[in-house]
Amino acid sequence: MNITDRQNDILAAARRQGRVSVDSLAEVFQVTPQTIRRDINDLCQRGLLTRVHGGAMPANSISNVGYQDRRVLYAQEKAMIGAAAAAQIQENTSLTLNIGTTTEQVARALYSHRGLVVITNNLNVINILNGSPAKELILAGGVVRQSDGGIIGEVAVDFMRQFRVDSAVIGASALDEDGSVLDYDYREVLVARAIIENARRTILVADHQKFERSAPVRICDLSSIDMFVTDRAPPKRFADSCREHRVELIVAEPLAANSPALANG
Repeated sequence: MNITDRQNDILAAARRQGRVSVDSLAEVFQVTPQTIRRDINDLCQRGLLTRVHGGAMPANSISNVGYQDRRVLYAQEKAMIGAAAAAQIQENTSLTLNIGTTTEQVARALYSHRGLVVITNNLNVINILNGSPAKELILAGGVVRQSDGGIIGEVAVDFMRQFRVDSAVIGASALDEDGSVLDYDYREVLVARAIIENARRTILVADHQKFERSAPVRICDLSSIDMFVTDRAPPKRFADSCREHRVELIVAEPLAANSPALANG
């Protein structure tokens, strides 16, 4: 993971004590508080710690094993997609991110962006960006799906309709070669549709294995998408549909081995 010995010790202390403070760590390691804050920010960006006032605590997952399995599956490819999508988001803009392990990688890659207003129905996105510089974080209300930290239901739909954002970043459980963007949970789909309807630009992020899966509920088709970011060239039929609907197709480049985006898939 390419973290320093001091960062390893900070992690160990946080897990042992439940919470660590910047001032006490600076005293223990005989470095400045600014150095400790940089270490903590790096560990938060990697998803290993969560910022709290004056320090940090371990990043506790509320999700089940199945969701953790999905986070690990194609983790490097998702990190590539996250970095490529984040490069399309300008600073000092507003955006919405929905539920999904790939949208979480976009959030991770946006950590250093400044001046963002980020609206989400994904608790994990908030945990990832908490403590990052110069952002306003807005979390939807509604029913929390404890398997993955997603917030769903009618309250979340109504909440998303209050905003008009510059960009929306959405993930999907499956993609059909005819251009259909699909998911499993109808309640989640309703939120995703509200997000798309209230964005000036919609960016779809999904890795290549989503073409090998099937899901029963249609979120939208490519006519509602402005940009598709993936890790491999899509099937010809899907690529043709992208051209037909003027969807910009971006195939992410491999990340450098020491990239922070690879630290925590």
